[in-house]
Amino acid sequence: MTQETALPAVGQVAPAFALRAHTSVEVALSDLKGKRVVLYFYPKDATPGCTVEAQEFRDRQAAFEAANTVVIGVSPDSVASHCRFVEKQGLNFLLLADTEQAAARAYGVWGEKSMYGRKYMGVRRATFLIDEDGAIAAVWPKAQAKGHAAEVLETLARI
Repeated sequence: MTQETALPAVGQVAPAFALRAHTSVEVALSDLKGKRVVLYFYPKDATPGCTVEAQEFRDRQAAFEAANTVVIGVSPDSVASHCRFVEKQGLNFLLLADTEQAAARAYGVWGEKSMYGRKYMGVRRATFLIDEDGAIAAVWPKAQAKGHAAEVLETLARI
């Protein structure tokens, strides 16, 4: 198993990334300066928890836009997988394909997981709120899929 890295802390500069979106456009964090960014990492497209989380972000998209905030989902799935997920769920925000796990590693969310006694490497569900200047404003290191979008909006309203 590979070595895990620590999550960036509140106040630190958010790690840079440039990843291909489901729209086939490359999206870099630097392109989003001046906006707040909800960068949420999730394990896999079209799985139960990940679908619930994506639907909740979809359903609250207008509130995020009103708060000058861009929502971006990131997983190790391919652009093609993201396209199917976006179409099936009617998602209205970007999904980025981190197929090499570069962003997941930079944000400290790539690590050992366990299911049914089997250990494997994967993405741990976590969310980062990045401020207009590119610094980490809030971190949810063990985000729960259900209710998470509302929790993020509550935090946005306070900061």
